[in-house]
Amino acid sequence: MSSVLSKKPSVQPFELLLDQKQIARRIAELGAQITTDYAGQVPVLIGVLKGCSIFIADLMRNIKLPVELEFIAAASYRKGTRIGDNIQFGGELSVPIKGRHLLLVEGIVDSGRTVTVIMERLRKLEPASIEIVTLMDKPRSHRTKIDVKYRGFSIGNEFVIGFGLDNTQKYRNLPFIGRLLDE
Repeated sequence: MSSVLSKKPSVQPFELLLDQKQIARRIAELGAQITTDYAGQVPVLIGVLKGCSIFIADLMRNIKLPVELEFIAAASYRKGTRIGDNIQFGGELSVPIKGRHLLLVEGIVDSGRTVTVIMERLRKLEPASIEIVTLMDKPRSHRTKIDVKYRGFSIGNEFVIGFGLDNTQKYRNLPFIGRLLDE
């Protein structure tokens, strides 16, 4: 047991991509835009776990409307930076969404497979609308046409960590976005 505790975790090198102030400023802008676009409505924020966790908390505080909150779990990455063939899902929605305005909140849209599959599932429940909100978007990595209405930042094909985004479940707690470097 003591050998496990004395073993130091390896830290993968990274560099700063976006600092806390840049992220906070952009989330405030997204919240203001959503507030304007959904004036008089009560949108349902559906967070895609786990990557959205920090982003959705900050986003909700910047939306000056009543909102409802739901979470679903979906994962396409396996073993760190490699995308798996299948998307794994977990969780069911507890509020009715028929006729409601939905905002699907992602930490990052990479290939777009996950949001596409989730949106297909949600459309079957007959919402009034569904829009994608993401902190990070990799438009050059999209494998399908995706309309991301609310985008925090567009980035290249680098692998990023922090602000809820992970590499093998580590680094989600970083208060900024970092770009992983090759070792």
